[in-house]
Amino acid sequence: MKKIFLLILIALSATSMFAENNENDSLTFKAKSEITVTASRIPVTQLVNPFSSSVVFQDLLSTMPRTIASYEALRLVPGVRIDNQANGSRMHLSIRGQGILSERGLRGIKVFLDGVPMNDPSGFTMDLYDVDWATVSRIEVLRGPTASFYGGGGSAGVLNIITDIGSTNGQERQLSFDAGSNSFLKGLAQVKGSTENTDYRISYSKFLGDGYRDHTGFWGDNFSERLKWKLSDKINVSQSFIYTDYFNQNAEGLSIDQVQENPLQANPDAVPFNEYQKTKRIVGGINGNIKINSVSDLQVNGFLRFTRYKETSNKEAQYRDFVAPGAGFQYNLHLDKGDLKNTFSLGSDLQNQTIDEVKFRSLSDATRKDDGTDDTNLEDSVLLANQSISQYALGGFAFYNLEYKKFQLNASVRYDKLHNDLKDKLNKNYNLSDTADFNRISAKLGASYSFSEALNLFANWGQGFIPPATEELASNPVSFRGFNKNLVPATSVSQEIGLRGYLGERLFYDVTAFYMTTDKDFFRYKLTETRGNQEVFYGNIGSSKRLGLETYVSIKPIDNLNIQFAYTYSNFKYSSPDSIDGNFIPNSPEHQLNIDLEYQIVNNLKVGFSSETQSQWFIYTDKVHKDVSQEGFTLLNCRITYDMKLFWTKTQIGVYGKNLADAKWMGFTEPDPDGNCYQPGAGREFFGSLKVVF
Repeated sequence: MKKIFLLILIALSATSMFAENNENDSLTFKAKSEITVTASRIPVTQLVNPFSSSVVFQDLLSTMPRTIASYEALRLVPGVRIDNQANGSRMHLSIRGQGILSERGLRGIKVFLDGVPMNDPSGFTMDLYDVDWATVSRIEVLRGPTASFYGGGGSAGVLNIITDIGSTNGQERQLSFDAGSNSFLKGLAQVKGSTENTDYRISYSKFLGDGYRDHTGFWGDNFSERLKWKLSDKINVSQSFIYTDYFNQNAEGLSIDQVQENPLQANPDAVPFNEYQKTKRIVGGINGNIKINSVSDLQVNGFLRFTRYKETSNKEAQYRDFVAPGAGFQYNLHLDKGDLKNTFSLGSDLQNQTIDEVKFRSLSDATRKDDGTDDTNLEDSVLLANQSISQYALGGFAFYNLEYKKFQLNASVRYDKLHNDLKDKLNKNYNLSDTADFNRISAKLGASYSFSEALNLFANWGQGFIPPATEELASNPVSFRGFNKNLVPATSVSQEIGLRGYLGERLFYDVTAFYMTTDKDFFRYKLTETRGNQEVFYGNIGSSKRLGLETYVSIKPIDNLNIQFAYTYSNFKYSSPDSIDGNFIPNSPEHQLNIDLEYQIVNNLKVGFSSETQSQWFIYTDKVHKDVSQEGFTLLNCRITYDMKLFWTKTQIGVYGKNLADAKWMGFTEPDPDGNCYQPGAGREFFGSLKVVF
């Protein structure tokens, strides 16, 4: 290993003799007082923001080895837990344990991509396949209940993803290529630029890989385009368009005996039934900001999303077509007098969605060999389900923000109405048509006081609620069709207090302690004998208490060295009913620690080391298996990047190593009645990248 890295350093040093030096390439410390967070509806300076928040910038995003998965982008955000299944883009993501038991995607986390909401009306986000992380310029993360901002979709927090746009150098073109372990390949082409009144970006990428387990191949295509126009001094408009086509095989979980036998194998059902997910989606959005007069402005937005989805399991093949339009507005009134600044906001948003769904019984193909990422599978011609689901979510909200010298106060309230309507078209004599309606009022109050740039104190109280997601309602344990009638929203109340500040240009810290109680928390289960070992169902299990501490520190002890670490302490336990009182919430390690160190050897050459540590976590919900747990792990990673001016281009070469010690670890576990709880993690991997900008 030492010889390999020595050869890399020698090669890069030799290259520098034939390339121009890259100026102004030293590590820079971002002054947090200059950062504005927009995810809280009213833009607030990060330093005095009364809510727990994190901002991820392009300097960290540029250290991602593959740029296809969210866990690489958010690894230094405390309070966030992500697993990535078999190297692709499929993932589970939770904030403070909210949504930890979702089958996939994000539940209760509001996701914006360039101002376009990616959640469905129930607050569920299927995935983040639309995001090409190589094009992202920054990510804002609000942690904790923000239902009064965005309804049930924001009960765990907000993920505001903003892609790159425009250029200070006229038009800029970029070509990049990544390759590495498990046959991974990715190519990206991008053009961006600026004119007098317009900023733009167009990009296309394609990637593929075999995955590190059997039957975990994947591929993806992503095209995105973004424009910003300054129509006049009073009107600004931005527009975006995304096309996504993503496919991944599903190896399913393994039993502990199968893990010990061969952790890279697929579940025996996966190959003969060719289990996979396939998503094709088009998203278009437009946002406008109109300055009405010197004290008021209006923000308006609209979007339309089309999705075609197919999933196969050992019991069924499911086809779904989604059509999801939406729109919203927010009126802001700014009344300032001397040091006193007041902002009042009123607004509303509306989302609709229709889903046409059919299901067929899956058939096993005993002769099938897993020799490629194809989407051929055997199905019975008899329909198991033929139904349509229509939904809408209507919300109205009011905000008040006060700034007086070093003090800031923020208050918000919101009313949400959610309607779900299912039309069963399969059998008139046994009709399972149904409706499900949920209404909720939620509020949030936060305040901060800035003693100095080195010490800012904030505290807040907030309510959250997570309605049953579309995926959960439509997974009916009684039948292959119809709604799960037993589900009701989970509600939460959270208090938090925190400190943040920076000392000169050397150190920034952010520490938050929180306590949250939830009622009617969700849990997941399977009916293996009747519905197979992939289909998941949901119920309301009881109440829980969540106590946590989230810490982020960025320190620059010397000019060429930057160290970052994020630590999360999570004590998440059920408090009722008596049958599970005191049990830990599954898949929630008490301790998570991520460390990243980057050292600039010379102007153009940087070397980085990072580690990821998670402590033991528990797997099951019930008392019988309460002591069944998964031991923790530590992963060690490294990277070397070299920037140079070669002829007329700016070129970057990168080499990345992941899990250098080849540790055996578990990427994800899930409660499963037949014991197929385990998704093993990847072994040692290496990747290389080449980026050329001209």
